Amino acid sequence: MARCLTIAVCQTGPIQRSATRAETVGRLVHLLEQSAAVGAEIAVFPEMALTTFFPRWRIDDQAEIDAFFESAMPGPETQRLYDAAARLKIGFALGYCELAREDGRTHHFNTMDLVGPDGRFIGRYRKMHVPGSAEPEEGTTTHLERRYFEPGNLGFPVFDYRGVRVGMAICNDRRWPETYRMLCLNGAEVAVLGYNTPLLLDEAPALAHLRMFHNHLPMQAGAYQNTLWVAAAAKAGLEDGQALIGGSCIIAPTGEIAAQAISLGDEVIVHRADLDLIATCRKVNFDFALYRRPDQYRLISEPAGSHV
Repeated sequence: MARCLTIAVCQTGPIQRSATRAETVGRLVHLLEQSAAVGAEIAVFPEMALTTFFPRWRIDDQAEIDAFFESAMPGPETQRLYDAAARLKIGFALGYCELAREDGRTHHFNTMDLVGPDGRFIGRYRKMHVPGSAEPEEGTTTHLERRYFEPGNLGFPVFDYRGVRVGMAICNDRRWPETYRMLCLNGAEVAVLGYNTPLLLDEAPALAHLRMFHNHLPMQAGAYQNTLWVAAAAKAGLEDGQALIGGSCIIAPTGEIAAQAISLGDEVIVHRADLDLIATCRKVNFDFALYRRPDQYRLISEPAGSHV
C-alpha cells in the first residue's frame, strides 16, 4: 500500500499593519477549515503569517518592534488556531516572529512551528539564513531582517509527523542548497516552508521578469537533488504598499511543480504526495548517496565569506 501525505499549502493575501491579530488568526482558521474540508492532513502557512512584513521599515521603539512578536505559542490570540487544528484533526506549520528568553537574555527569531493534528506542539525551526541589512542602504530595497532577527540556533531538525519525516525552512533558506542537503541528511521526506518575497527589487529592475522563475528554481532543484517533497506557502499581494510575489507551490521529488497558487490572495492548494516516489527517484536520478564525494567538498564548510 502506497505511503502518502495530503498536503495543503495555505497562501495568504496581504496582512496590513492595521490588521488585528484576532482578524489575522481568523483568516488562518478559515484556511485551515478549507484544507480539512478537502482531506488535507497537514497545512503550511507563510513566514510571518501573523503580521505584516515589518522589516520593510526602520523602527527604533523596542516596544513597537516587540508588538510584532509572540512571547508564547500558543498565546491568547493564537490559541484559536490550535483549537481548530484539534477540532479538525489537521496539523499545521506556522511562521511567526518569536520572542524567546534563553540564557538569561531576550532573543528575537524568525520561527516556524510544527503542530500536530491534536493541536499540540511537535517541533520548532528558527530561520538560519537571515538576509538584508541592519540599516537602510541607498539604491536597495529596504529589508532589515538583520536589524530585528538573530540567525537560528536550532540547526535543521526533522520531526515525525504521522509517520512522515518533516523538516522546515523559512524564506531565504529556500535559496540555499545547504538547506535541502541538511534536511535530507537528517532524514526529511517533506520540507515545508513559508516566505514573504517582494515582487520587485530596486537594485535589480532588469531582472524583474525572472522573479517568479528564481522563486521556484532553487526549490525545484532542492527537491530533485535531495529527493524531497517541498511545500511552500507565500504571503502575496499588495501589503502596506509593497507587492509580494505569491507563487505558493508543492514540488515533487522529480523537481516538478505538482500544484501552484494562481491568485495573490488567500488560497489553498492541495496535493496528495506519494512518498514512495522518493525511493523511485533515488533509483532513476542516479544514486546521489552512492556517488557523492564529501571529501572533495571541504571548501563548502570553510568560514563564511572566505570564498565567493
